[in-house]
Amino acid sequence: MASLKETMTPPALRATSPLRGEALRIRHRTRRTALVWCFLAPSLVIFLLYRIIPVIWNLVLSFQYWSPLSEAEPAGFDHYEDLLQDDVFWQALWNTVIVIASAPVGIAIALMLAVLVNSDIRGRDVYRTLIFVSYPLMTVAVAIIWRWMFDERVGLINYVARSLDLVDKPIPFLNSFTWALPSVIVANIWQMLGFYMIILLTGLQTIPPELHEAAAIDGAGAFHRFRRITLPLLRPSIFLAFVIGMLNSITSFDLVYVMTGGGPGRATEILVTYIYKLGFVQTKFDEAAAVTMVFFALLIGTTWAANRLAGGNVGAQDIE
Repeated sequence: MASLKETMTPPALRATSPLRGEALRIRHRTRRTALVWCFLAPSLVIFLLYRIIPVIWNLVLSFQYWSPLSEAEPAGFDHYEDLLQDDVFWQALWNTVIVIASAPVGIAIALMLAVLVNSDIRGRDVYRTLIFVSYPLMTVAVAIIWRWMFDERVGLINYVARSLDLVDKPIPFLNSFTWALPSVIVANIWQMLGFYMIILLTGLQTIPPELHEAAAIDGAGAFHRFRRITLPLLRPSIFLAFVIGMLNSITSFDLVYVMTGGGPGRATEILVTYIYKLGFVQTKFDEAAAVTMVFFALLIGTTWAANRLAGGNVGAQDIE
C-alpha cells in the first residue's frame, strides 16, 4: 500500500522531500568534486613528477655515497660536513645571497617606472612596450647581448666610456673579480625590469583613485600619499614581484653560464652553477644533492622572510 501511495505521488512532491533533496545535494557535490579533481590531476601529476619526487630523491641521495657505477652506501651527514669546509661552496652561497639582494633594486626601479607610465603622460603606451620588450627575450639571447656590451675590446659600454673620456683604458667587466658579478646582476635586472613593471602597474591600477583624491583634499602631498596609500596597497604585488625575481635570479643558470661560466675564478659562481658542475662535470651526484638541499632551504627561508616582512599574510583574501 505504501509503495502504491509513493507511486501515485507527483514527481514534484517526491523531489521536494527532505531525504531526496539531501541525496541530490550529495550527488551534485560528488560530481563537482570529481570534476575538480579531473581538472587538477594533470597539474598535480606534473608537480609530483618534476617537483616533489626530485626533492625527495635529492634528500635521500644527500645522505648516501652514490655514483652511477656503484651501489649506494650510507654517508650520514658527511656531505654536509664537507660543505662546511668547501671554500667554493661558501663563495657560491655568498654570490647567491648577493644576487638575491639585487632583486629589490630591480623592483624599486620598476616601481618608479610603473608610477611614471601610470600617470597621464604622452606616449605612455609606447614607454610600457619599450620597457616590457626585454622580458620576452630568451635568457641566452640576453646573455649574448650583454656579453657583447661588456666586452673589453668591442663592447658598447667601453666604447662610450672612452669616447666621453670617462676612462683611460677599457674596463674588463667580465674578466674582473670586481666587476664580473655586478655585470651579471645588471643584465639580470634589465631582463626582469619589464615583468616587474607589469606586475606593479597592475597593482597600481587596482587602487581606487578616490583614496588619493580624498587625501589630496585633506592636504596630503604626493610623497605622503605614495607612502601612506600606494605602498601599503601594493604589498601583494611587491611580494609577488620579489618572489618571482628571487627565483629567477638564483636559478638563472643560462645567464651566468653564457656570460661568464662562473668565472673569472669563482667570482660569479652561484649555487645553481656549482650544482651543475658537481653533478655533470665532476659526476659527484651525491655532493650535488647536498648542495641542492641547502639551495632548497635557502629558497624556502628567503620566501618565508619576505612574507613576514611584507606583513605575514600577503595575498590572503577574506571570505565572508
